[in-house]
Amino acid sequence: MSSHISNVRPAPDKVLVDIGDYVTRYKIKSKDAYDTARYCLMDTLGCGFEALEYPACTKMLGPIVQGTVVPNGARVPGTQFQLDPVKAAFDIGAMIRWLDFNDTWLAAEWGHPSDNLGGILATADWLSRNASASGRPPLTVNDILTAMIKAHEIQGCIALENSFNKVGLDHVVLVKVASTAVVAQMLGLTRDEITNAVSLAWVDGQSLRTYRHSPNTGSRKSWAAGDATSRAVRLALIAKTGEMGYPSVLSAKTWGFYDVSFKGRPFEFQRAYGSYVMEHVLFKISFPAEFHSQTAVEAAMTLHAQLNKLGKTAADIKKITIRTHEACIRIIDKKGPLDNPADRDHCIQYMVAVPLIFGRLTAEDYEDDVASDPRIDPLREKIVCVEDKQFTKDYHDPSKRSIANGLTVEFADGKKLKEVVVEYPVGHKRRRKEGMPLLVEKFKTNLARVFPAKQADAILNLCMDPKRLAATPVQEFVDMMII
Repeated sequence: MSSHISNVRPAPDKVLVDIGDYVTRYKIKSKDAYDTARYCLMDTLGCGFEALEYPACTKMLGPIVQGTVVPNGARVPGTQFQLDPVKAAFDIGAMIRWLDFNDTWLAAEWGHPSDNLGGILATADWLSRNASASGRPPLTVNDILTAMIKAHEIQGCIALENSFNKVGLDHVVLVKVASTAVVAQMLGLTRDEITNAVSLAWVDGQSLRTYRHSPNTGSRKSWAAGDATSRAVRLALIAKTGEMGYPSVLSAKTWGFYDVSFKGRPFEFQRAYGSYVMEHVLFKISFPAEFHSQTAVEAAMTLHAQLNKLGKTAADIKKITIRTHEACIRIIDKKGPLDNPADRDHCIQYMVAVPLIFGRLTAEDYEDDVASDPRIDPLREKIVCVEDKQFTKDYHDPSKRSIANGLTVEFADGKKLKEVVVEYPVGHKRRRKEGMPLLVEKFKTNLARVFPAKQADAILNLCMDPKRLAATPVQEFVDMMII
């Protein structure tokens, strides 16, 4: 006899309900979260402005159909484009992520929660321009900061205990889910409609990590988050029409996400949604490098100074040992040819070799002109990674969340330098006092890449005034960043 599957529609999965409840009912009370979100907004926009110097990024921007005009559409900061909110979300998201320089969250799954700003800012600007045109009050930057905190929290809390990379899925699935939830709330959807929207995000096909790993590493990893956050805007708009959701999208036997894509395992959660992720997010301040390498690059800069003092060069080095954590080895321990910038900024050997040789690591250092330097590849071949179990343990410890790397240089003459260990990068919460002034300087540099001095100063002055910034209508804030 065959057994029949019940056609009784179930109650929504708890994961969906919890997200809907959080975005509609939870009040952010943490001053630390709002302060950090303000810095995050500055840094994220600045990363996008730097990306505008790269034709590989700018060729992706603009209307899908050339010449399309969208009255009261969302503006793309640093450009003259005014687009529908879906394409604007893609453009902003792609700019933000292009150079791998925006914030990071490391746990069972890693990712970049500020990727969600693409959908948040595009939607907020579009809504605000249309509200102002109709005589209604627009959203303010405080609404953007609140949405950022909540998107960070959704993405980060799911990532704490659930590894999507281990089943071959890219972390941008969490950008799509988080952006869908907060954008749906901004659009005025009810709790049940938001639950429907989030179910649409989970039922979507999800991106494979193919483009992040050898032998297929490529530039899609630079626009994948833009694609995810723009898809979120589209799904939220679909849900706004009253389109139905799929209540057991995660838990349905055979056809649900858990069975199809997660080896039958339901999600696990370490904590309830609040404001923890924004408060503890990691900023990439010093180097545009995959975050598991940030402390290794910092150590390499220290070693570069020591080599100069000793009169040594890369040619004198016999071996470099990187004592590191398991996630670093799994993601960026890479041998063999590196075919493009996307390949190089996910190779720890490359990201250590460049600062040891040049005393720097910038976005330009991933381009072909620098990569062709004949000293780099021979030095890469001398660099080996070994896991330190304690480093791996501390990486997952919620009270530490370290990203430790230790570098030991051995010379051909048999001498060895003392290991240089860096446990916490300058963008870590434990180094906020040291890091935030440097983050502001990074923002100033990135503003100067795009805007005349007077315009750059006006943007900076507003961003450094928390109360005035929070009260600023979104469309006025965005208009300050149009060229």
